[in-house]
Amino acid sequence: MNTPYLLILALITAGISAVGVYFVRKWTLGKGMLDIPNERSSHSEPTPRGGGIVIALVSLTAFTIYSMAFRQEIAYGFLAGAVLIVVVSWIDDVRDLPPVVRIAVHLIAAALLLVDRGAYPIFFGGQMVEVSGVLEFVISLFFIVWFINAYNFMDGIDGIAGVQALTASAGWCALGVLSGEASIAVLACLIFAASLGFLIFNWQPAKIFMGDAGSAFLGFTFSGIGLLSSPGSGVRILAFPVACLLLWPFMFDAFYTLFKRLLRHEKIWHAHRNHIYQQLVIRGYSHATVSTFYGILAFSITIVAVTMPAIGHSLVPAWVAAAAAGLLLLAVEYSIARRRASAE
Repeated sequence: MNTPYLLILALITAGISAVGVYFVRKWTLGKGMLDIPNERSSHSEPTPRGGGIVIALVSLTAFTIYSMAFRQEIAYGFLAGAVLIVVVSWIDDVRDLPPVVRIAVHLIAAALLLVDRGAYPIFFGGQMVEVSGVLEFVISLFFIVWFINAYNFMDGIDGIAGVQALTASAGWCALGVLSGEASIAVLACLIFAASLGFLIFNWQPAKIFMGDAGSAFLGFTFSGIGLLSSPGSGVRILAFPVACLLLWPFMFDAFYTLFKRLLRHEKIWHAHRNHIYQQLVIRGYSHATVSTFYGILAFSITIVAVTMPAIGHSLVPAWVAAAAAGLLLLAVEYSIARRRASAE
């Protein structure tokens, strides 16, 4: 991989993204497309939403041009699925769609990707026995759909989804460069740069929110980017656990909160403020502080997850780091709960 070329590409993409978000913000303000605060919101002022569509459009357009210009294999399943995700999510940003419609499109998009690129290799047990192809497809399908929605759940305060996009895309770009998987390296580089351009307007105090068009696209991409690697390659074999590790703080918070709400018999499709990151904001920590905290956790795990395979070691140290991050998040929530109980 030509690293200087990637750096130049990143700079150009970041600039285009920043300009694009600026104009989308002006357009959404003119259309009155605002996120109005309510009792479940983490912001206090009406704010334009939908800026994340720039991340999706810039990344997909540039990636398609790159694939055609350098005669790389075009991942039609990924592109088709991503376009479906962006379209239905943008419609949902403009006017609310029923959850069943969104989930149906998510399933179709994931299926298109898997039919085109194949499912993730899923191994079981200490002998690394691969499960059946049908089971791999089903697990991969629901894995992608979960990622799409989990990323959307976690996009609730200024900067947090953009920072997570930076760390995950940096990790995938490094893996792509180290393994010679050009498509992964370039797509991840584009997403990193586009997210950086977006963050200029989304950092606290946010001038525009990402919206579903951005968060759903990022969830879809980060859950499926590993499938752009060559079948049977080292990246493909490790792609499933690596995808989990690079988004671990997001996935842990989303899954833990979902599990906790199920135990309470709450309607999980209703908006809420039960995520650990939301509780930190309620306790008085700034959006910037909380987003930085989650970014540090994600970046720490990413470094271990990328370097271990590169030097010939397993992902066990990365899972140890992920477990430590999970315990830290649980400790944070426990501390918040104790303070709240003592205040009452």
